[in-house]
Amino acid sequence: QVQLVESGGGLVQAGGSLRLSCAASGSFRSINDMGWYRQAPGKARELVATITSGGSTNYADSVKGRFTISRDNAKNTVYLEMNSLKPGDTAVYYCNAEFVIWGPSRYWGQGTQVTVSS
Repeated sequence: QVQLVESGGGLVQAGGSLRLSCAASGSFRSINDMGWYRQAPGKARELVATITSGGSTNYADSVKGRFTISRDNAKNTVYLEMNSLKPGDTAVYYCNAEFVIWGPSRYWGQGTQVTVSS
């Protein structure tokens, strides 16, 4: 069984910073891309940032220049450094990864709440 466990969410004032972590565990051959998505109340889940196994990154326009995604392949962990946070960043943040088991399989974490107060 494969599992993704997020941590690092919380309450922060506008302009502040948070760092999210997502650790993968279980039985798999490798991990392809990893990423972060978020879902605000009443809104659809949206992409925040992704990173390939080789380190290529992709960001939503709304977070470019403020958020940085990175990963430690040795630890099977992906990070999201969030700076200059805005109230509009308030959402549940979900980790997502494509695992290679018998074939590619995509999994989600349980989510971590990020709340930015004005």
